[in-house]
Amino acid sequence: MGNFGNKINRFIESFIYDDGYKEVIKGLGNTLKIAILGLLIGIVIGTLIASVRVMPKYKLIPRVLDKICALYVGFFRGTPIVVQLLVGYFVILPLIGLGRISSENVCVVIFGLNSGAYVSEVMRGGINSVDIGQMEAGRALGLSYPTTMMKFVVPQAIKNILPSLGNEFISLIKETSVISFVGAADLYVALNKIGQNNYEPMVPFLFMAICYIILIFLITQLIRVLERVLSKSDRNGGKRNGK
Repeated sequence: MGNFGNKINRFIESFIYDDGYKEVIKGLGNTLKIAILGLLIGIVIGTLIASVRVMPKYKLIPRVLDKICALYVGFFRGTPIVVQLLVGYFVILPLIGLGRISSENVCVVIFGLNSGAYVSEVMRGGINSVDIGQMEAGRALGLSYPTTMMKFVVPQAIKNILPSLGNEFISLIKETSVISFVGAADLYVALNKIGQNNYEPMVPFLFMAICYIILIFLITQLIRVLERVLSKSDRNGGKRNGK
């Protein structure tokens, strides 16, 4: 027990007195930045892909676009995120002359592209869960397919898939622990540095686990609040329509 107490004291000394907390705050900021921006990019890409994949295929262009989207989804769902990071950072960017982009921004882009593949499948299920009458009503009003999809169908689909989007956000938070492969700083990098400086990795890694648990807990509670708000608005809307 005394030995463990010494480990804690060393960690506190490095964390507070040696300004280790600054690195941890920076790492936490990068973790949240990459996960949040990655999810937003993923929602945009996923919505576009899902809209294409549920589009009627009686014309050539929709069929071609559907094949392209299927290849995109297959690639990003079929390869590990760390492989995508390594290929994007060390292969693709140098080849196209963009090797000077910061590793954090590269991570945002790769995580966004990866998330788009997963969100597209979730969004497609959400779109299919919306009453087909919504699309028919929009088209009857003279609106185009894309307009009807974005103004009527997609907003309702997002309500239906909010828990799945929350799970995707949680997955992105946890997957950011691999961004050190391309030189980006996150919670793992910051706390691993403290452990290396002290030659005592036990407490920093325990602290890292606690940080992730607290972060995921807060996100889960936020999603539950959003679900309650949306379900309440639906009930109120139903009552007004009933009147």
